[in-house]
Amino acid sequence: MFRPAREPQTKRHVRSSFYVVGEGVLADSGDDRPARAQTPSTVAALRRFRFSRLGPQARENQLLDRAARAELARAMTDPERPQPDSGNPKVPAGFTYLGQLVDHDLTLDATAVQLEDDITVRQLLQGRSPALDLDCLYGLGPGHRFDRRFYDDDGIRLKTGTTQGVPGGDPVTGLPLGGFDLPRVGTGSLKSERRRPLIPDPRNDENLVVAQLHCAFIRFHNRFAMELAGQGVSSAVLFESAREAVVKHYQWMLRHDFLPRIVDESVLDEVFTKGRRFFEPSPGEYDHPTMPVEFSVAAYRLGHSMVRGAYNWNRVFDNGAGTLPLLFQFTGTSGILSPPPADPADPEAGDFERLPTNWIADFRRLFDFREAGRDDLGVPGEQFNLTKRIDTLLVNPLADLPLGSFGGRGRPPADPIELNLAFRNLTRANMMRLATGQQMARHLGVKPLLASDFDNRDGARLSDGLRRQLADNCPLWFYVLREAEVNGGGRLTGVGGRIVAEVFHRAMEGSRHSIVRDPFWRPFLSPVQDRRAKGVFEMTDLLLYAFEERADLLNPLGP
Repeated sequence: MFRPAREPQTKRHVRSSFYVVGEGVLADSGDDRPARAQTPSTVAALRRFRFSRLGPQARENQLLDRAARAELARAMTDPERPQPDSGNPKVPAGFTYLGQLVDHDLTLDATAVQLEDDITVRQLLQGRSPALDLDCLYGLGPGHRFDRRFYDDDGIRLKTGTTQGVPGGDPVTGLPLGGFDLPRVGTGSLKSERRRPLIPDPRNDENLVVAQLHCAFIRFHNRFAMELAGQGVSSAVLFESAREAVVKHYQWMLRHDFLPRIVDESVLDEVFTKGRRFFEPSPGEYDHPTMPVEFSVAAYRLGHSMVRGAYNWNRVFDNGAGTLPLLFQFTGTSGILSPPPADPADPEAGDFERLPTNWIADFRRLFDFREAGRDDLGVPGEQFNLTKRIDTLLVNPLADLPLGSFGGRGRPPADPIELNLAFRNLTRANMMRLATGQQMARHLGVKPLLASDFDNRDGARLSDGLRRQLADNCPLWFYVLREAEVNGGGRLTGVGGRIVAEVFHRAMEGSRHSIVRDPFWRPFLSPVQDRRAKGVFEMTDLLLYAFEERADLLNPLGP
């Protein structure tokens, strides 16, 4: 959802090549030319994350050249075109970053650094297949000799981290608080080494909202695992029993809460009731899912449009003081966990090696607990954060991303446009020869956008020449955002809705624990009794359970 397209310096966690089944490895050439497939060896193919292509490839004359991509990117991040908040439905801002955590779950190569001989071919393929199984939380599990470091000594609970108190006299923020930061490596001669998150996927510490959500999922697992232990569940099956319940509740929440907020519900209902029509509709019993490049490089990058430039973060950083650059800075993967004037481009700058206590999230500002009947956990409207509407506009801070946000350190690129997230997305699509929106509409049997749908309305303002170009051959990412803008009321529909719905369905089906393959399963962990009785489980239920229904845990800094 949020992986920027091409990093100019260190390639730490941003994908720069794709193994596409049936085509080979498509690698970034470093210039504007589309990638040419390279044939990997059999062993190399097994060790690559497995992408696929859902539709046709674009021809070179259908791709935007560099000047057109730069023009379109500037139009999408134009500071004179303010992006409106989500309207109907109004989407709490936390869902933007839940979507990013989901992207990391889908695209984590769970065996990237574990190439021991005791991993079978089946495990290797499973670890390189997209599935909604929370491997970004669990890794390969506590029984694996490499990943046991993510777990407490009991081999059941996941490790948690402790924040670092901030001098200044505040009775709360001056204290270290356990469980509100990610666990960190804590050892090494360099600050950057000690700051690294001790979690399976360091991308979950690339911005602070995702990092705080990861902490919440750790709490969710740990609480349920300890409840099972208290019920006398055998230690031999305790961890896997907890993981199965956590994964299925997570999938249920995605299907019934997250997806309906971002995708046309009629498309969702058709896919989840009648099955997939286009993406791996009839897989064999031992076929592992793949990841369509149309989803990864275009349709699921809808979240970039939902990002706010600033957030009302907590009582300390209120009134928009939780700016997007600061949410990158207070991490260990993109930033330095330390406030300005420390320079986040210098990985050894700053004095903090754990999250400062004053940057703990107030989850009441990111998710609406009144939806779960907890009016006592609501906040005044001026403190609450909504997502930006899904459309063809991105907030202007995304036009000038810090190098650390996509794995880079050191000097910025010679051309500033390469720091523009929209430009990077459009360039990555060119590298992949991604189908145009019009091509995908024909392939999926969806009514295409009309030429008049590219007229200037309330989205990105296009020049006449660019508008004519897009009306014939529109980059898929821009196309699905335009569909949401003109036809979807701020939700994906048409091409974008179909791609996202089918990929989510397949990713749930392909998980070891699956609500798609277990259609009679129902959630049972909502702390709200009437919701539990009705089989309701949404993101607010997950957070209420994880934080023990306590306002002082959902918001430890206080109102």
